Amino acid sequence: MADAQILLLSSSRAGDSDYLAPCIKPITAHCGQRRILFIPYAGVGFSHAAYTEKVRAALAPAGIEIYGIESETDPVTAIKHAEAIMVGGGNTFQLLAKLYENKLIAPIRAAVKSGIPYIGWSAGSNIAGLSIRTTNDMPIIEPPSFQALNLVPVQLNPHYTDYQPPGFHGETRDQRLGEFMAIEPNTPIIAIPEGAYLRINGAQMHYFGDAPGYVFKGGIKQPIMPEQACSQWL
Repeated sequence: MADAQILLLSSSRAGDSDYLAPCIKPITAHCGQRRILFIPYAGVGFSHAAYTEKVRAALAPAGIEIYGIESETDPVTAIKHAEAIMVGGGNTFQLLAKLYENKLIAPIRAAVKSGIPYIGWSAGSNIAGLSIRTTNDMPIIEPPSFQALNLVPVQLNPHYTDYQPPGFHGETRDQRLGEFMAIEPNTPIIAIPEGAYLRINGAQMHYFGDAPGYVFKGGIKQPIMPEQACSQWL
């Protein structure tokens, strides 16, 4: 995607920050003064309108204008007319199922291919990759396919941490990602810690954050350092 402008944030918060506070600067740098169409489909247990309002309220003080796709008569037409597209976090399976239900996979992909900026965090970042098979979420609903937007030719793992609490005997994140590598050894996974993000401009991708991210591929885990170019994975 030669004209793609993609911002993939790990999370809506970092540490004890306010909601979306760490995202404001990269969103502003990425989108400028564009009016942003928000897709709230990952939210579970509250309405789409409530989710959109929460995001609108968090970003309004920075002069970022948000409107929700749920308020539009035709979601496909809304995507075609959007100046920028933003997809929030929540449950990745729910999000992807709703995108398929509303026939938005191809329109979003076409919009991003044409140069419309895309912003996602958490689940909204997960769906930018090849599939959602490296999400951390519980499969509360079954989408028609695990295949996602394929805006970037990698798997993504936001909220990355390999912390193992004392006395915990379940698999760590690295072990789970290792399972994926055993099945798909040639497909890279980019793991993004909270507070970090990837920014893609055409054929260029850079990693930003206060701590390293990681690429998992072929049984090997490699660090990505802050402000490092990592375009070789595109």
